[in-house]
Amino acid sequence: MSEHIIEALGLSKITVKDGKVVDVTEPEVEYCPLFDHHRGIKKLTREVIEKNIQFRIDDFGMCTANRQLRMKDFLSFGISEIMCTLLDENVIDSVVMVLEGCGTLIVTEPELVQGIGGRVSGLVKTSPIPELIAEIGEENIVDIENANINQIEGIKLAISKGFKNIAVTIALASDADKIRKLKEENPDVNIYVFVVHTSKRTPEEARALFDICDVATGCASKHIREIGEAESIKTVGQSIPIFAHTEDGKRFLEMRLEKIGGEKPKKDNPDLPYPLI
Repeated sequence: MSEHIIEALGLSKITVKDGKVVDVTEPEVEYCPLFDHHRGIKKLTREVIEKNIQFRIDDFGMCTANRQLRMKDFLSFGISEIMCTLLDENVIDSVVMVLEGCGTLIVTEPELVQGIGGRVSGLVKTSPIPELIAEIGEENIVDIENANINQIEGIKLAISKGFKNIAVTIALASDADKIRKLKEENPDVNIYVFVVHTSKRTPEEARALFDICDVATGCASKHIREIGEAESIKTVGQSIPIFAHTEDGKRFLEMRLEKIGGEKPKKDNPDLPYPLI
């Protein structure tokens, strides 16, 4: 049986088994501006979330062997879009990210980064889907037997394959010190950190994540937003801000902005997630 657990749509925990949504917990955020603007969802409820996730399963095969893995760049602004631009411009040579059915993997194609990261976020646990493993390539996956999610092992795999400019997405504060150690042990390798899925991080976790990152997304995180608003050297977006913590991060945001024609005009009262947690 194929089982996948995702935290999404207001930090609800959704369990998908064999292509069907079997459990949805109450969301902790009831309003998300992204889902309002793109889907017209004014309030996140278990019923709305189940319907949205089942739509994704039926539409592009999320959590199934029929998963569509590639997607074109739609000229929006998010973490996967930034990394696509960096691959296009040869600033990075690989991305360590997470896919249902595969767990942690290495990606080198922009359309794969967009198709994987742009369609699903907040993957907590997954199990192997042989068809997806075969399409990605066993040599690019950290754990083909269990599809474990382990970004540190993903970085190590990328380094062992000879990549020198590696982007990695992380959501766990416990990864921060391990990444620092990898950077010290591999001074000839650039490891760029993109912090994702930041809602409900404690003040201590938010601090650790922001300190290690080049770029972080605000999501519905009260504490990441507070730190980012005080310390970010470049911020893009208002409803869901993306913060640059380093000069590299600032450069990455500016490269993406140049590709999409610059920033949108600022709003006086932007819609924000509610509540921030």
